[in-house]
Order: sequence, then structure tokens, then C-alpha cells
Amino acid sequence: MSNDKKTGYIYNLVSLAGILLAVVATGLIVAMLAVEAFTGVENPYLGIMTYFIFPGMLIFGLLLVPLGMHRVREKRRVAAPGEIKPFPVLDLNDKHNRRSVIFFVCASVVFVMIVMVATIKGYEFTESPTFCGELCHVPMEPEHTAWQNSPHANVKCVECHVGPGAQWYVKAKISGMRQLYAVVAGTYPTPIHAPVVNLRPAMQTCGHCHWPEKFYFGRQKIFYHYAPNEQNTPREIDMMLKLGESPKATEGKGIHGHIGKEIYYVARDHKRLDLPYVTVKEKDGTITEYVNTEKPMSKEEAAKGEKRLMDCIDCHNRPTHIYRSPNREMDESLAAGRIDPSLPYVKKVAVEILSRSYKTKEEALGAIAAELPKYYATNHPDVAAKKAAAIKQAVEQVQGIYSRNFFPKMKVDWKTYPNHIGHVESPGCFRCHDGKHKTASGKTISKDCNICHTILSQKQENIPAGATVKAFVHPVDIGTAIYTTNCSECHMAAAEEAAVGGHH
Repeated sequence: MSNDKKTGYIYNLVSLAGILLAVVATGLIVAMLAVEAFTGVENPYLGIMTYFIFPGMLIFGLLLVPLGMHRVREKRRVAAPGEIKPFPVLDLNDKHNRRSVIFFVCASVVFVMIVMVATIKGYEFTESPTFCGELCHVPMEPEHTAWQNSPHANVKCVECHVGPGAQWYVKAKISGMRQLYAVVAGTYPTPIHAPVVNLRPAMQTCGHCHWPEKFYFGRQKIFYHYAPNEQNTPREIDMMLKLGESPKATEGKGIHGHIGKEIYYVARDHKRLDLPYVTVKEKDGTITEYVNTEKPMSKEEAAKGEKRLMDCIDCHNRPTHIYRSPNREMDESLAAGRIDPSLPYVKKVAVEILSRSYKTKEEALGAIAAELPKYYATNHPDVAAKKAAAIKQAVEQVQGIYSRNFFPKMKVDWKTYPNHIGHVESPGCFRCHDGKHKTASGKTISKDCNICHTILSQKQENIPAGATVKAFVHPVDIGTAIYTTNCSECHMAAAEEAAVGGHH
């Protein structure tokens, strides 16, 4: 018994295991922080180990030390109740006690500082795109890939999805815990639903860089297209986009004329493509109600539906996570010279291959690598021989297009999340500006193209060289359908037909 009394309480398996665990965890944290500082590499799984698992080991180890000491002390008290007092006595005049206290304080300061550094770095890590996009690799792969190829690739996820302030930070973390559970349990939906309903108002996030006072009236933009023919004939539309208020009062306020009004709508679907009911409250308080006359929604139905206050994100709904159609991607690649436009039918063949349905990404990339060269070897052997390098580069570019816009695991492709900007490949502006939304008195939400843009010039095969064109000319004569049919009704149908026609 005397030997037990002389032996310190810390000399027991539980406390020694705790010390060992704490020391090892501390060494690992310091080592990982040093590796990150020197290499600059952020790995999501190393981040989880460094900022969460190792600090957890450290804290758990530190808790084991007093737990083990308490167990030993209680055993000794039971064995000799009169010799050991109920509570420890701290006598700093005792040399041994004084050294123990100094060691304990110094060790505590070191461990607390390490935990504090890990906590701060862990907070920063949870705010990083690496954590948001790469840790949950499978469910977030489409959004992370789209973000990397977007105009906002240098903007962190939290700057748009959370923004400043404690309130939205707490909301985001609570939501994040639910999402983390869904990932671990494998209960997340495929595809992931767009979180428009829960997003913070755009002016509190996007408005830090984009605000109405900054808008200007016009922006000239040239749209390049290529025909799906042997020559990949180039087409060009030079357009003036009317972004802000016109210097001429008769021309209205342009695309951003919605700003300054309270516009509410009711949607029939979660993708917000069908908006049969719209109300507009002007600055003077006047309220105007519009109902789609072809697919009407009664006031009673509208009252039961969820009214949403129109926000910037209702039109700019894919400012970062942008998925492009094979047709558009091929146009951009040909215009940029990444694909040789002299390759016969390269746009048509590539779009057809990309539009097929594949079970896996590997299957798709293999099909592109095999079928594009095979087409030229079979149909244009002279081109296959002379332009082998160009064909190889085309294969790589088309594979890149697939990798950016198609994700079979998550059932995501470029059609999954319709982009509401424009009106060619989704209803977009025509959800309201279709000429069918009318008031009881007959007032209509206009479909006039010149409200938002004016064509300065247009070049394509059915327009004579040098001709002055101030109105859109469709490459193929479709008669009055150009005025009565939305662009997306044909373009989306054609894309779906290509996908079905090439189905494996």
C-alpha cells in the first residue's frame, strides 16, 4: 500500500493512454499544418483529419488523463478512507506539487493553443470550396465542376450561398448538418434539387459586387453559331443588349426594368418553368394581375399556391453552376479554334454522339474516342489521313464537353437545371413575356424582342452578303411560327429527339 501512495495518480493505463493519444494527435496536427503551409495543397480528406479527427483525438486524450487519475484516487480512498481526503489538496509549498502544477499549466496552454489553431483553420476549411465541393465528391461533383468552369470560379461558395452575418451562417450550418447526414446515409436525391427557395435575397450576397446603380444601358455582344452541315458554316448575330434604363424614355427600362417593382408569381412546377400567375406592384402602389390565358390559374388556385417575390436569382438562376448544351459548347469550341472547323460535319457528328444516353462517364468517353475517328476513317478517309492531329484534338475537346455537362451517377445533364437567362434552350424570359399573360382589361406582358435587345447585323447562309438586317432571320424558313412559337419548344425538342435517337 505504501508503494501505491508514493506512486502518482497519473501512472495508470487510462491516463498514460490519454497522454500518448494527445501527444500523437498534437504531432499529427502540427505535421499536417506544416505540410499544408509549405505545399499549399488542400485535400478534403486530409482537412477532415487535420481539423476535426486529430483535434477530437487530442481532446479525448486530455479527458482520459484526469479520468484515469480520478479512478486511481477513488480506489485508494476506498482502500484507506482515513488517509486520503475527499478533495485534492493543492499545496504549492510542496516542491513536487509546484512542479506538477507548472507542467500542467504549460502543457494546457500548448494544447489549448493547438486546439484553437485547429478550430480556426477548421472553420476556414468548412468555408472553402474544397470542403463544399470535393468532400462530398459524388453528390456535389456536378456543381463543383460547373463552378470551376464558371465566371465566378474565384468566388467561394459561402459568399453566394451564405453571405455575411451570424444569422445566415447558423442557418447554413444547420442545413449543412442535414446534408452531411444525407451524404453519409446515402439518402440524398439524384439529381440534387436547386435550393432557390432557401437562398438568401440576391442583393444581400450578389449585390456586394453587382448593384442597380452600376448597370449601364447597352452592351454589344456577338453570338457565334455554326451550321450542322459539311462546311460547319459560320453564323453570326451582332446584338445590342438593353441592360438598363434607356437614355430615350420611349425605349423603356430594358432587361432590368423589373428592378424597383414588387413582382410576385406562382409556379406550377418546382423548376419554375410554368408561371401562370403574375402580379406587379409599382412604386406608386398600383397592383396589376396577369394570368396566362392559354393555361389559366384562377385567383383561388393562386391564393393556395406559394407566391414568390421575384428576385435576381429568378432570372440569373445559373450564375455559377452553368451547364451548356452540346450545341452551344460546340459553337464556342469552333469559334475559339479549339476544334478545327474544316473537319467535315464535325459539329453535327459531335453533337449527335454527345446527345446519346450513357450509363457511365467512362462509357461516354470511350464512345467519343472510338466513334469520332471512326466516322472520318469510314466517310472521309482522306481527311482522317491528313488531319489526324486535328481529329485527336477534337476528340479531347468533345470529351471535355461531356465531362463538364454530363454526370450519369447523379442523373445530371445540361437539361436538368434549365437556365432562365435568354429563351433559346429553355423558356427563360418567355415564362412571362410570351404574349399570353393578360389582365382582365386585356393588357399584355409584351413579347416584343426589341424591349430587351436590338439586332445590329446578322450573317448566315440565307442572308445575302452585305445585306442590312435589323430583325432576326431564322436559318430555316419556318414562316409565322417564329412569332407564335417559343424558341425552346423546338430547340429542346430537337435535343431530346437526338438523345432518344442515339439511345444505347
